[in-house]
Amino acid sequence: WKTRPPISTELTTHPLTTVTPLPPKLSTMDAAEEETGQVNLVSKEGDSFTVPADVAKMSELVKTMMDEDAEDEVAEIPLPNVKASVLKKVIDFCEHHKTEPMTEIEKPLKSAVMSEVVQKWYADFVNVEQVLLFELILAANYMDIKPLLDLTCATVASMIKGKTPEEIRRTFNIANDFSPEEEAQVREENKWCEES
Repeated sequence: WKTRPPISTELTTHPLTTVTPLPPKLSTMDAAEEETGQVNLVSKEGDSFTVPADVAKMSELVKTMMDEDAEDEVAEIPLPNVKASVLKKVIDFCEHHKTEPMTEIEKPLKSAVMSEVVQKWYADFVNVEQVLLFELILAANYMDIKPLLDLTCATVASMIKGKTPEEIRRTFNIANDFSPEEEAQVREENKWCEES
């Protein structure tokens, strides 16, 4: 048996092969500069909001779009599903969340009063008209901002907590499209829900 020579860790190339060096990794200075950069978020109406990159990246959608468009100095991210008034509120939420992160929302909700579930600022933030609340839910879902989606959905849950079906219908302006017979049948089929 012949012994093999030790394996070399040096890179050898075939005469017909070209080796392209990998780009250098970002230094910590470059990474810090990237995080302090700016991004323009453009609403459905075309209004542009300049936001710090670290705030904008709370949105997984925006983060992905920025990563794909990394060569631009100031990225412009179109958000065609988000109205300007809603986008402004979303940005307010993200900016505040960076300075004072929201406490984790316990599930099931411990209270129907949002100020007992999250900090006062967040409870006040979602103390808005139903239309705006539902637009915030849609924007949080579209932009993929989990803390905002959790907060807005928990707010809707708090509006339902402890209410009868009739009270829920009144709260959300839902028409009862069941006949009295159909409603009685549904109640009978789901009697087990009311027993607990």
